[in-house]
Order: sequence, then structure tokens, then C-alpha cells
Amino acid sequence: MIMFKQYFINVIRNKYADFNGRARRSEYWYFVLFNAVISFGVGLLAGLIGIDWLTYIYSLAILVPSIAICVRRLHDIGKSGWWYFICSIPLIGAIWLIVLFCKEGDRGANAYGEDPKA
Repeated sequence: MIMFKQYFINVIRNKYADFNGRARRSEYWYFVLFNAVISFGVGLLAGLIGIDWLTYIYSLAILVPSIAICVRRLHDIGKSGWWYFICSIPLIGAIWLIVLFCKEGDRGANAYGEDPKA
């Protein structure tokens, strides 16, 4: 529960549309994990009760913080947030973006802020 609050709720409440700063690998990947679990649960619930638009509402609500944490993760490795659009290249772009998200962040301060590990 503590990790859920730290890595998911904190991003939703405090960093909803914050495209500045840096996000550690753990912050990004735990957010992705919790988002996937919640999306599955919402989809399952929507299917059981027959309200398909519930999944669309959740997807729209989580869109901005998802993009924001991707941008902050790219900032952690010293890349501009515009690198996010590399995923528009079919297959290769998405694979390359995952590789970037898996890289260790820059040690010390970079152009986007202080090291979040410090």
C-alpha cells in the first residue's frame, strides 16, 4: 500500500501535469505497473456491469499524468521530452522508447534538474 501511494497516488495528486524535473526508473515503472493493474480492473468491472465507457473515462483521466511521467523519465536520462514522439515510428520507435526508459538516469544534476536519487 505504501508503494501504491508513493508511486501512483503521488503522481496523480502532486505531479498530474508536471512536465518539469526528473523521474527515477522506479517511479516510472511502478506507475506503469499500478496503471496496468487498475486498467485491467476497470476494464473487467466495465465488462461485468456493461458500462464500456468507464474504460474511456479512466483512460482520459490518466492520459496527462502518463505523458508527464514519460517526459520526466526522459529528462532523467538527459533527453528532451520531445523524444516521446519517437514512439510514432511503427514498432522500432516503441522499442527504442522502452530501451530509453530502462536506462539508468544521469548521475548528479543535468539540464532538467537535480538527481532524484540524491
